[in-house]
Amino acid sequence: MSSKLVDLSHVIEEGMVTFKGLPGPHLCDYWTREASAANYDDGSTFQIGRIDMVANTGTYVDSPFHRYADGKDLSELPLASLADLEGVLVRAPFEQRLAVDVAAFEGLDVRGKAVLVATGWDVHWQTETYYGNDPYLTPEAADWLAANGAAFVGIDSHNIDDTRTRARPVHTTLLGADIPIGEHMTNLTTLPDSGFRFHAVPPKVKGMGTFPVRAYAVV
Repeated sequence: MSSKLVDLSHVIEEGMVTFKGLPGPHLCDYWTREASAANYDDGSTFQIGRIDMVANTGTYVDSPFHRYADGKDLSELPLASLADLEGVLVRAPFEQRLAVDVAAFEGLDVRGKAVLVATGWDVHWQTETYYGNDPYLTPEAADWLAANGAAFVGIDSHNIDDTRTRARPVHTTLLGADIPIGEHMTNLTTLPDSGFRFHAVPPKVKGMGTFPVRAYAVV
């Protein structure tokens, strides 16, 4: 049976807002095609792009270093926690509830798997609605996922924590257990409940805890 690839990442565009209060990315040419033409005699031209952005832009992965000074940074994350993971989808439509609690996960085998929480909130991407009253995991759900051995946890919402409070217990628990977090994912609702492989690998950057990824599933 043939497989298909499902893109789970948002496009990164000039000036887009991922998290209010953080600057959007600036994209430009460092080396333009026109300027490069003088360097070649065969008509070849090349573009070298430049991007200035904060790490929390678009669809990204948090490593433990994002939360903990002594946690694994991007360069130290094992590929086994980011690539070719068996995936399990948890459907938690935002129209029914915003708080995704333990009951959404109980009975699932999540050990060693990427657990993706499909709330459907990505329908509001790049609108004012996206940035407030968005779905999130409860601290108890994070405790359950860590205790049951999840390898990766992702969500298609603005944040995996409840941003209406001045605390981040879900980040604290999951990253404290060396479980990478994916935020601002998209197209999760198109995935099956199981039977897919998940990939979300950031660059191998030293001293950084977060970076955009091209997350995707093989169904």
